Amino acid sequence: MSDQLKYFLEEGKMPKTWYNIAADLPKPMEPPLHPGTLKPIGPDDLAPLFPMALIGQEVSQDREIEIPDPVRNIYKQWRPSPLFRARNLEKFLDTPAKIYYKYEGVSPTGSHKPNTAVAQAFFNKEEGTKKITTETGAGQWGSSLAFACQIFGIELDVYMVKVSFEQKPYRKLIMQTYGARCVASPSNETESGKAILAKDPNNTGSLGIAISEAVEMAAKDPNTKYSLGSVLNHVLMHQTIVGNEALLQMEMADDYPDILVGCTGGGSNFSGLVLPFLGKKFRENKNTRVIACEPKSCPSLTKGKYVYDFGDTGRLTPLVKMHTLGSQFIPPATHSGGLRYHGMAPLVSHLKEIGAIEAQAFGQKECFEAGVSFARTEGIVPAPEATHAVKGAIAAAMECKKNGESKTILFNLCGHGHFDMKAYGDFFDNNLAEDKYDEVGVNKALEELPKIA
Repeated sequence: MSDQLKYFLEEGKMPKTWYNIAADLPKPMEPPLHPGTLKPIGPDDLAPLFPMALIGQEVSQDREIEIPDPVRNIYKQWRPSPLFRARNLEKFLDTPAKIYYKYEGVSPTGSHKPNTAVAQAFFNKEEGTKKITTETGAGQWGSSLAFACQIFGIELDVYMVKVSFEQKPYRKLIMQTYGARCVASPSNETESGKAILAKDPNNTGSLGIAISEAVEMAAKDPNTKYSLGSVLNHVLMHQTIVGNEALLQMEMADDYPDILVGCTGGGSNFSGLVLPFLGKKFRENKNTRVIACEPKSCPSLTKGKYVYDFGDTGRLTPLVKMHTLGSQFIPPATHSGGLRYHGMAPLVSHLKEIGAIEAQAFGQKECFEAGVSFARTEGIVPAPEATHAVKGAIAAAMECKKNGESKTILFNLCGHGHFDMKAYGDFFDNNLAEDKYDEVGVNKALEELPKIA
């Protein structure tokens, strides 16, 4: 039994650090570039948007970053989160595979997002930030940052993708309950939003558009900072509390995953689970297969180009090298709003490029079928985004059945779907459209990629 596991068991406490995979990467990542000079950006370029503590974490090469005590004290409301073995699902599938899942739906807002929301709010408060702006897709990030900002007394404006704003009214109400202001995006509050609406008054929005609006508003006010719920290195690192706990919990179970699965939109919950395991793979040659599951309608990893692109539609952000469908691409209005982002986290994209992970794309109908099967066997209704991880885990388990292999599968059930029941209603009423990959729209967006020599 490791010393860490003894601490975990005897003290009943969560790990004390986040894990930074930058220290163990076999090949370093490409740097973000300033969109004007095309030179690598420095801390001063990011200072108008982020507190210096987060900028330091973004570029850190330290393997372990200590979690501040005030953050850990808030984490104690729901951490350590449980790890379950899905025995009923295994029986239903008649598979020789063992299926485990880490359940992040026990947080106050029902997803993994508070793991970074609390941290980001804390570091902003420490540096005197009065107000934060952000975007949200399905609303889980917006509600989580609203929860965190309420704790630290920070004002919050959330630009919520319009289609999700209309599909998921209860997420908006959660944000309002915590004291945040929620605005449908694109809006008439920003130049970015006005420009989009001038071209298309019925635009349903995207995470790229909402990011532009939030960044624009933060850049105008020296007392306001911007907060992102996925994609950036420090955000993914904050989520590794999930994987650090899972490592210890798998040790408690006297087991170790052969296959890791997570859904991917921007990459935060996926990274939170898999990065600590990948670190062990890099350091100790652990033979673990890692599968990123994304929607067929927005398949950045499986269909996108690995190039420098803007993280937002309005082209206000630095250029980052990632798998992208083009910053001008507007994904179809599917229910998995948290996965509707044109790009993938640079770190996740880098891991795909060096062969450390693989990617699979699934349609929303087959994902909801998987979600219903999971609910009927394990009792938890997954969020629409999380059904992609459920589908990926089931696919891996059925592959084990076909090959007669008794492998161990671990996936991240990143949130519950209690506020997404309209999506399940559409599924049961046969009103759920199948995902369509807009190849024409993607090709058009890719034609507008920035020209980098």
